[in-house]
Amino acid sequence: MTEPGFGLDGRIVIVSGAGGGGIGTAVTRLVAGAGATVLAVSRSPQNLAEHVEPLAAQGLPVIPLAADASTDEGVATVLEHARRTPGQLHGLVNVAGGAALADWMPAIRVPRDNWRALFTQNLESMFFMSQAVAAELAATGHPGSIVSISSISGMNTAPFHIAYGTAKSALVAVTRTLAVELAGHGIRVNAVAPGVTATPASRAYVGDDPERDQRAIAMGRRGTPEEQAGPILFLLSDLSTYITGQTLLVDGGLNLKWTHLGADNTSLFLENEDFRASLTR
Repeated sequence: MTEPGFGLDGRIVIVSGAGGGGIGTAVTRLVAGAGATVLAVSRSPQNLAEHVEPLAAQGLPVIPLAADASTDEGVATVLEHARRTPGQLHGLVNVAGGAALADWMPAIRVPRDNWRALFTQNLESMFFMSQAVAAELAATGHPGSIVSISSISGMNTAPFHIAYGTAKSALVAVTRTLAVELAGHGIRVNAVAPGVTATPASRAYVGDDPERDQRAIAMGRRGTPEEQAGPILFLLSDLSTYITGQTLLVDGGLNLKWTHLGADNTSLFLENEDFRASLTR
């Protein structure tokens, strides 16, 4: 009897947010290496050229696709390409999201447009892309797996980052509800909540500080994009066919200690002392 494994041969997996050089790019590389044809989606053609096209040049079954997952037009473009790609649609990984340094601020100062923008970026893009892929799978009668990126900030408190943390928390709620609704179609829906991970985006505000990492994280270091990609591949694969509606913390034990806040309740991972001080003024 053949044992189930990570093999995704003959299957199509969409990675939304593949071009940033961080988790999405690592997922694209790993999933393509497991045999899937990956539609690597990014709204930035420049990011695709820098981070995704080299994977295709190495011979991996990766198709770079410029589309904005936060718009109906972008979602439609992705599904149209999926239908034209040889193979069976199987999976979706929602990585698109994030926040900029300017999005950090006290809750009492958060303007409505910032709140809405972060929800669009981190929640709406996940939901409507998942909706479209799930509808396609259900219409064709094929099972599948959807995995979305939440955050440690969505699993606990997120001082001075309330819009982002709340959007990522809402993503967990969406994951659980979709899992119930889609189970009858054989579609599993899960999420991964990364801790502090060394990505190009995080370098904007997280510097190197081994002593801080040792104090805040049980494993004593930040994670890598590849260490997030592994659990995502597991949740996509046939090794996890009885798992749905779950959010897996991949944080090196940060949540076990949760000591990353200073005496003023600002994150120790915000390396700029002047910026940290400005949040509490």
